[in-house]
Amino acid sequence: MKRASTPSTRTPNTSSDKHQRILDAAIEVIATHGFFHSRVSEIASRAGVADGTIYLYFKNKDELLMAAIDSAFHRFIGRARTELQDISDPREKLRKMAFLHLEGLGANRNLAIVLQTELRHSAKFLAEFSHNMMVEYFDLIKSVLREGQEAKVFRDDFSITVAAHCFFGALDEIVTTWILSDRERDRDFHLYSLADTIVGIILKGMETGK
Repeated sequence: MKRASTPSTRTPNTSSDKHQRILDAAIEVIATHGFFHSRVSEIASRAGVADGTIYLYFKNKDELLMAAIDSAFHRFIGRARTELQDISDPREKLRKMAFLHLEGLGANRNLAIVLQTELRHSAKFLAEFSHNMMVEYFDLIKSVLREGQEAKVFRDDFSITVAAHCFFGALDEIVTTWILSDRERDRDFHLYSLADTIVGIILKGMETGK
């Protein structure tokens, strides 16, 4: 009698897990050596896969970098959208967004280094990132600002676009300063602890006082 075949030990998530290991390894290696000095072979070794496996998923190192950033960014956006659903006050929504932004990068210094430095060394990477991902983030920020204006919580005489850039710019500059800081001196410092201060300053220029 023919023996029934046994199910493969390979789970449906095996490929996905390997893909994520490669993305995580790429961020780590690029943060350490810089994009142009990072080798695909080292990324593969860090991910625990053969060199050729990288090219089963990505055409080149450029595509790998953008995929790694895209993956991290969409995890952040997904979490932000989920957590904002339960908050009604636009001011608290801004505080939550600032907290999530700083918490996420504060917990992953390698990702912060790649986003704040390596990404900006290339006009091509920065343009692709701005077009594909930052638009979504800014739309989310602007939707909260618009909600605040409609609720008469924020003044209606300022540009939502300018305010969104001020909000993001403040967070962005704080992260850049942090990654350039003395790691040993600041090892007990939590980046997210600055969220309330930053948002408080931004709100002072927008609130109606109601």
